[in-house]
Amino acid sequence: MRKMTMNQLLKGMFVVLLTTMFIGFATSCSNDDDDDNNGPAKKSHKIVFKAIASSGSNIEVAVYGIDGNPTTASSLSGTTWTSPEVTSEAGAYNANVAVNAIGADASSTLKVQIWVDGELKKEGASSGQYLSASASYVF
Repeated sequence: MRKMTMNQLLKGMFVVLLTTMFIGFATSCSNDDDDDNNGPAKKSHKIVFKAIASSGSNIEVAVYGIDGNPTTASSLSGTTWTSPEVTSEAGAYNANVAVNAIGADASSTLKVQIWVDGELKKEGASSGQYLSASASYVF
């Protein structure tokens, strides 16, 4: 019975991750202003997404992407995860990451980070036994 409940919880957490990515996409589209030629020069960026969980925790799934183009990394394990470096297109609007993990106990923590061009730009955190952390960064 406990295994069935754990699977339902993980499915629910995955739905939350996908919803977060969709909201990021919707937000990026609602703020598009293609007629603004007076702003700063648009350029591409090198982005890396990271997750760090406390000792004894287990990172299970990560969803990350740029401008609503999500990539899902599943069947993960361990206390750290790093995405491959992703290069955004020139003029990309935002980057999003959401990660789920199972903590060792109620005091477990999970931190997610968005690194842009080698610089930490955004962090998100979660605590508890069932961990779900997300972050979004607008270029």
